[in-house]
Amino acid sequence: MAVERNDAGSGLTVFVYDRRQDVLSDDSEKVVHCHEESYEGFRSAVYQACGISPEETFVITTTNRQQITSENFGGIVQDRMTFYLLQSIDQSLPSATKERIEFVPHYDTLVKSGMYEYYASEGQNPLPFALAELIDNSLSATSRNTGVRSIQLKLVFDDAQGKPAIAVVDNGRGMTSKQLNNWAVYRLSKFIRQGDFESDHSGYIRPAAAPRSLNSDISYFGVGGKQAAFFVGQSTRMISKPANAQDVHELVLSKEDFEKKEKNKEAIYSGFIRNRKPSDSSHIVNDDERFLHNLIMEEKNKESFTAVVITRVQPDHAQYLKNNFYLWTRQLAHIYHYYIHGPKGNENNLPMKDSGVFNSIDIEITMFEKGKIPKIVNLREIKDDMQTLYINTAADNFEFKAHVEGEGVVEGIIRYHPFLYDKESYPEDPCFPSKLKEDDDDDECFLVEKGGRGKRPVFECFWNGRLIPYSTVETFEWCAVPKKRIVPVECYNRISGVLFTNDKFQVSTNKLTFMDLELKLKDKHTLFTRVVNGQEQRMKIDREFTLWLKDCHEKYDKQIKFTFLKGIITRTDLPSKRMQSPWAAYSAIEWDGKTYETGQLVKTIKTVPIFYGSILQFFLYGDHDGDVYATGGEVQIALEPQALYDERKIIPICKLDRSVSDKAVKKYVEEEMARLPDKLSVTWPEGDELLSNQTRHAGTTIGALRIEILNKKGEAMQKLPGASHGGSKKLLVELKVILHAPDGDKEIISHISQHGGKWPYWFKKMETINKLGSYTLKLQVVLNESNADTYAGRPLPSTVFKFNIIAGKPHRFSIGLLDPPFRIGIPFSIPLNVQDEFGHDTDLRDDIIPQLEASGLTLKYEEMDRGPNSVIKGVIAKGTVNSFQGKNFTLKVLLPGLKEDSHVLKIKLLPGLPCRLNVRPDSNILKIENGTSFPFQVEVLDEVGNITAQPKLIVYCKFSGAPNLPTYSTDCSTAGWNILTGPALHVQNIKKDQTLKAKIEIPTCRNVPPVEKTIKLLPSNRVARLQIFNVVEEQAIQIKHQDEISWIAGDLMQNLIFQMYDEIEREVIITPALTEKIQANWTAEINREKLLKGLLPDVQVPTSVKDKRYCQVVFRDDRVSLETAFTVRPLPDEPKHIKCKLNGSNIIQMGEKLQAEIEIMIIDQHGNQIQNLTSSSLNSLGISGNDLDKTDLITTWQADSQTFCIKGIRFKPGHPGTKELCFAWHEFSHFLRLNVIPGPPSKLILMDWTNLEESMLVINGKELPKSITVQLCDQWDNPTPKPNVKISLVKSSIIKVTPSNQLYKTDENGRAHLGVLNIHAPRGEHTLQLKATYNMTMLDCPVIKLNVLPDPSKPVHLNVKYDNKDAFVAGSSFPDFMISVISEDGNIIKNINPGRISMKIWEEDSSETRSNVTTFGCTQAKEDKDDGFFYFRNQNVPEKVGSYSIQFAFAIDKVNILSSEQIVVEVVPNEPVKLMPASLPHTPAVSNAASVGSRTLVKDLSFIIMALVLAENSPGRHSTKYILVFEPIIPTLERNLEPYCLPFMFYNDFKTQQQMATLTKQRDNLVQSVSIYRSMLDTSNKLLSEIKCRVQEAKMKEAHLKAELKKQQIDLPETNVLQHVDSLLRQKKSEQEEIKRQPRRTCGIAHYNKGSQDVLGKIAHLATIEENEAAKVISWHLASDMDCVVTLTTTAARRIFDETQGRQQVLPLDSIYKKNLSNWNRPLPHFRNGRKCFDPLGNPVFARHLLTFPEHQENCQTVFGLILGDTIIVDSLDAANHYRKEVVKFAYCPTLLTREGDRVRPNGKFGGLQNKVPPVDKLRGMVFAAPLPQQYNVLSTQIELLHQYHATVVRLNKVNAEHEEQEQSLNSPDMQKKKEELAEQEKDLKSIEEKIGMTPTGRCSKSSLRSKALDVNDSPSPPKRMRREIFKS
Repeated sequence: MAVERNDAGSGLTVFVYDRRQDVLSDDSEKVVHCHEESYEGFRSAVYQACGISPEETFVITTTNRQQITSENFGGIVQDRMTFYLLQSIDQSLPSATKERIEFVPHYDTLVKSGMYEYYASEGQNPLPFALAELIDNSLSATSRNTGVRSIQLKLVFDDAQGKPAIAVVDNGRGMTSKQLNNWAVYRLSKFIRQGDFESDHSGYIRPAAAPRSLNSDISYFGVGGKQAAFFVGQSTRMISKPANAQDVHELVLSKEDFEKKEKNKEAIYSGFIRNRKPSDSSHIVNDDERFLHNLIMEEKNKESFTAVVITRVQPDHAQYLKNNFYLWTRQLAHIYHYYIHGPKGNENNLPMKDSGVFNSIDIEITMFEKGKIPKIVNLREIKDDMQTLYINTAADNFEFKAHVEGEGVVEGIIRYHPFLYDKESYPEDPCFPSKLKEDDDDDECFLVEKGGRGKRPVFECFWNGRLIPYSTVETFEWCAVPKKRIVPVECYNRISGVLFTNDKFQVSTNKLTFMDLELKLKDKHTLFTRVVNGQEQRMKIDREFTLWLKDCHEKYDKQIKFTFLKGIITRTDLPSKRMQSPWAAYSAIEWDGKTYETGQLVKTIKTVPIFYGSILQFFLYGDHDGDVYATGGEVQIALEPQALYDERKIIPICKLDRSVSDKAVKKYVEEEMARLPDKLSVTWPEGDELLSNQTRHAGTTIGALRIEILNKKGEAMQKLPGASHGGSKKLLVELKVILHAPDGDKEIISHISQHGGKWPYWFKKMETINKLGSYTLKLQVVLNESNADTYAGRPLPSTVFKFNIIAGKPHRFSIGLLDPPFRIGIPFSIPLNVQDEFGHDTDLRDDIIPQLEASGLTLKYEEMDRGPNSVIKGVIAKGTVNSFQGKNFTLKVLLPGLKEDSHVLKIKLLPGLPCRLNVRPDSNILKIENGTSFPFQVEVLDEVGNITAQPKLIVYCKFSGAPNLPTYSTDCSTAGWNILTGPALHVQNIKKDQTLKAKIEIPTCRNVPPVEKTIKLLPSNRVARLQIFNVVEEQAIQIKHQDEISWIAGDLMQNLIFQMYDEIEREVIITPALTEKIQANWTAEINREKLLKGLLPDVQVPTSVKDKRYCQVVFRDDRVSLETAFTVRPLPDEPKHIKCKLNGSNIIQMGEKLQAEIEIMIIDQHGNQIQNLTSSSLNSLGISGNDLDKTDLITTWQADSQTFCIKGIRFKPGHPGTKELCFAWHEFSHFLRLNVIPGPPSKLILMDWTNLEESMLVINGKELPKSITVQLCDQWDNPTPKPNVKISLVKSSIIKVTPSNQLYKTDENGRAHLGVLNIHAPRGEHTLQLKATYNMTMLDCPVIKLNVLPDPSKPVHLNVKYDNKDAFVAGSSFPDFMISVISEDGNIIKNINPGRISMKIWEEDSSETRSNVTTFGCTQAKEDKDDGFFYFRNQNVPEKVGSYSIQFAFAIDKVNILSSEQIVVEVVPNEPVKLMPASLPHTPAVSNAASVGSRTLVKDLSFIIMALVLAENSPGRHSTKYILVFEPIIPTLERNLEPYCLPFMFYNDFKTQQQMATLTKQRDNLVQSVSIYRSMLDTSNKLLSEIKCRVQEAKMKEAHLKAELKKQQIDLPETNVLQHVDSLLRQKKSEQEEIKRQPRRTCGIAHYNKGSQDVLGKIAHLATIEENEAAKVISWHLASDMDCVVTLTTTAARRIFDETQGRQQVLPLDSIYKKNLSNWNRPLPHFRNGRKCFDPLGNPVFARHLLTFPEHQENCQTVFGLILGDTIIVDSLDAANHYRKEVVKFAYCPTLLTREGDRVRPNGKFGGLQNKVPPVDKLRGMVFAAPLPQQYNVLSTQIELLHQYHATVVRLNKVNAEHEEQEQSLNSPDMQKKKEELAEQEKDLKSIEEKIGMTPTGRCSKSSLRSKALDVNDSPSPPKRMRREIFKS
């Protein structure tokens, strides 16, 4: 219902149908206007509109039979609704109604557009999937049925019932009219669909969980049904009846109706729903839909239903459905397998099906074809759909379940299909056919088993129980082939799987593909669990799967055991070198409970032919060691019996016959030996037997021959023994016929016959032996293929016949050369040549009498001469020839009794000799006019009456009866007749008739009698005079001969008449005959009717006054010629036009005057200048024009030339171009065009820069989005083409612009191309100022505003994160340093090579130079962290405590290094491992004296031991070295610390102790000084070594770069290298910039401002193409993708999508399934196995190989591999068609593009506008740019090498200087002095140590202490030698 409100905006308009049964009214609707929006006002308006009295009872209902009452009026009644007037609610409709509806598509049509399209995938036709969309709706509609859920798919292809149609009928709940209206609205999904009369959403309720998600909730999006219907056909009829309803609702949508509405500019998305009673088909009147009558009749007694009827089915769809009924019904059974058979599927091994809701689903398909029995199939009855095959070939199942984020649940089943003895049990899929069929295996080929699944993915995917056909899952990580496996790899190819998802996973609206299934399943948060007996179990699913697979392999696979390994060999019999090795050779196998060994007799199966032989060995591919179980393998056999077959065969083991016995094979071998051929049996079944030495006539039939080859047993045979082993063992019979000619034997017949199975060897009749001579016929048995006539050293049987051939009986004859000419009545002869049927000469028999026949002739002959050369003599012919030239006759010569008894020849028969004259006219008395001649027709006839001719045949006519009469003569020699005439017969002063005599004769032919005629001569009345008159105002004025007449130019001179007179001045009456003799030279055709009236044609006066017309009238007959003539001179007509003439150039500069003058003249309509004007005519002249400035306009009159002169023309400033001036005089006007050119330059403007007020975004260091092109313009903004005007670019000092050239010149168009500039500037607003001067005047120039943004890809900072709370413990591992590279925009840069990040650490000291720097490389990022972070782990902290500096570096390139800020850390001690003092004490020297100072060992140590004193009178040995050991005991430590040892000297007396104490102090000071000196020298030497290494490295790099530059043709001088390199760099950069400024093809699509390193850019900018033709056609082919922005991540793509509000199409690379992408470097399709299959035309090449990628090459290859695929470019359409025709013979052919602009689609379609490239201007700039020339890249390489060489030379000079400085430092006097001091101190130290008796001691340890411990009481007397004692404290 729809409502229209009036202009005032109040009231309702509704439509009412009065359908009360007792009311007789028309069927039309009534429009009711209700001004009061209330129930009472509404009912009152209905009373008034329908003429109903208030007393009558009726109800008002909606079309859904809902009664309108005062309670529900406000909630139901709306504008433009349709209502019924009924007697009661349940009353049936007496006639149908129409309900207005609108089905404007929902806004989701735009939001979700592009997600739906039917397309073919993997070679599958999408038509069955479109039909599935309609079945989906029926399944949803019948989901609430309590009984049978019936769905019928009817296909009508019967012309008797109408045009092709498809109907889907279900017994579901049906639809109300409102629901039917909702169905028509595109994109109105179930979630947003309105209820019957609700304005809000109806509230979709998700169904409860069901096994395998079989909830029938698969009609979802409001798209599929309509799209599917219009994919199948062009018209859809929806018929539906809801439950408990009386009416049927019917809606028709058709393409034809939409186009009609669009043409008529009507609302397209509006229409009518027909509401009618059930079974009412009265509205079906179109014969194309006759089948609908039967369909509608089936509505009777149906409670509810819905029928979708599709008509105007596409012809190719109808053909596919008819031809592939078996295939697509199996596809539908596959799609709905689990709805039909239940959650467990179609298990054939179960005794009976479980009863349940799924058994009630009945999907039946019926197809009606003309003249055929209907095909009916129920999907439940199909037993060979793929899911049924998977279920019933599986040996075991592995069930699991996956839980994804949210409520997504996936149930999965993996099935195992075992290997059974000789083949895989994995079922074949028609969509993935095996490339090698078992029955087609070649004997010589070998096959390595790959497993049953091949390249097919593991899992099929079902959504809510329904198959999603184009989505599969290859495998999961836990069920994929692992690197370390416990089962053979082929077991992983024996599994198939099914995934059942609920509705939490997105599918495309056409239900062809999943949108996010695989992505979610492979997410790391997805949890997989195994399901056992219906219960989920948490366990390691990969381990469980592997154990299950191992169990299946051991339990179900029936494999072959290979035993007794012989060794590993190489098989040279294989063509592929890759597969020739390794092969393991075995002596025996165990297979299916049997053992097969070497030497065993075997028989094969499934080979052509069957082989019998003995086993030699077995082969198994691979490097095996010992016995092994495996599938496949091959066996080598020697064919038996070997005496006959010296041949070996290698066949697959699976082709051995396991059922044959040894006895059967031996018997076969014995029978083979007894079946050798012995002789030939020749019979002649059709007669014509040939006897030896027989003589026969040529062409006599021989045969046919029936031959049998008999063995020694007399048995017929056609093969040698063992002939089943190969085609070469077949026996053939060869027949040869040899002619023994004088020049040698010739083989004239050679045939080979093979045995036909049902008939023996047979040779057809030989009827072609016709040459004369001796012959031999030989029959020989030969072998097939080799044609050998011996076998096993013995000849094969043969038979020989000898015979002779002579000439045959007369068969035909020919006629020899005749002797023409032939004449009537003159005899001639006919020679004959008689032959047999093969052309041999033979004699003519006496009984043959010749007969002659010819139509129209009487023939006879005198006699016949017989013999090989016969002659018919004295032939005479008589008859009519009708011409002196004779006549062609067909002469038939007949020789009765011959096969070819007649011969026809063409002869030309000439007339006979002259015999008489025939003169016409036939009358003897003739009348002629005086002064005329009389013609006689004379014919010379022969005796028959034919006109004849001969030489000198002259006929004469002599006149008598008056003087001076002429004599006539004529020659009849050539034609036999002629016209006899001569001079006129003229008699002077004749007053009356006069009689004359004429005699006609041939003097040379005396036998021809003469002919005489009488002639009467009559007086003449011919024309003698002609006169012309001009009738003016009814007065005739004579025009004399040669008169001149003046007349208006262009006018018509009329009323000309003429008169004629005879010799006696009598006016001659004009007759039609006389008019034919009158001619007028001013007209080509004369009106003869007017001439009969004496009127001459009108004379057209010339239009130009310069032209005169000469007019002549002529009368001419055979006796007289009369003429009269006059001249017409034109005069100017009235003024009609004005004419302008520009005396000079028509170019005028803007603002200037026209230099040339303009002349204006007045002319008549014919262009003749008017000569009678005066100066006053100037007042009537007007001048006008657009932008004309009349300030200086001057007009003058020129009397001498009768013209106006105009000067001072100037235009007001404006746009240049063509200007029109209008000149008007009186009512006449004329236009003159002037070319206005621009004025002088006054300003500069930027081309293609629209808004200079806004700042242009540019990334720092990057190019501007547009190239800068400026144009010179005048002051009115008109472009001025002034060349060589200098233009400069002014900028701020903080802005760096490259190229740096800042001076440019304009070209011939006044333009200057500055190119694309690189901007380097700080972030913020900046300006570029253009400046130019012209004629010393500064021009107005634009200013470019720039908004410089930071570069997201330029590293500027290293961000270092670590836990600064961690302590840096000496010797431990560093804490994790997390490093990220920050770009200018503050974001992290990703995709960085970790090798470019390094960490340096050095110890802090006071010196400025860093020494002992340690460098670490970074480790890989953590797997669970985002990309862009780098870590330094497992590096040890320095063992020395102190302050250290840490710095991280990022190598931007080979020269530039980005470093982080230095991090200063304090290295703290690690866990204690030994005891050491903070500072080493001096070596103590003590004694046991009373003085405490003499006994003090330790005064203060930092560990801290205070006043450690030796005991007084302590025993000890004098002058002995003791060691004081400090060993800490710390209970909390798990290990003991290494003790600290303090040596000291013990003396017994105080004096010695004091002396020695002084010496030990000196020693300690010297030790410290020596250590410092040595450390300094060692550091200097180490630094010198490092500098030497750096010098060597720099020299090597300099030499390498110098060699590379030489390869680039760059030679460097020996001196001033840096200056030369700088000069070269400037030169190369200048050349590079010049190349960049050169014009080339550019892409007109605007760049996308990346703003992030995750954005690669638009596809149009990712690649360049050099070829213009290829660039044009590839750009057009990818037109829909050129504007797409490519991102690295989905996150970046989503951000762009949100920023552009969905207007920008994006492509994230992380969402591409890269396994399906073609190999970038794969060969073209016409190459197979490295070999070219044919020679292609047109230079084919993959389109992707014409692309060059300036950057991101790997990512770009992924993008273009996806969108361009394997598209191929060729030269022309012919080449493309040739290429496709050849490729499709063995492979799939991709899209073909031609350089001429044509496209051939993968399905072979080409032609039409959609497959032809439009002109370049129609592409609107969407074309790939041309790459920079190769020279640019060469220059870039050279510049890079020069930069590197410059940096290397600078570095080499620096390290050389450092090396020289370091050497000088080591050899300096100061350093020499320090060396001397060191030597002196070492000498002093050695001396002191000798005095005190000390030697350097090592590190102290417990073991050493224990081993060297001494008892002080052991030796009371100290020895003279020094001793050591150890004390422990």
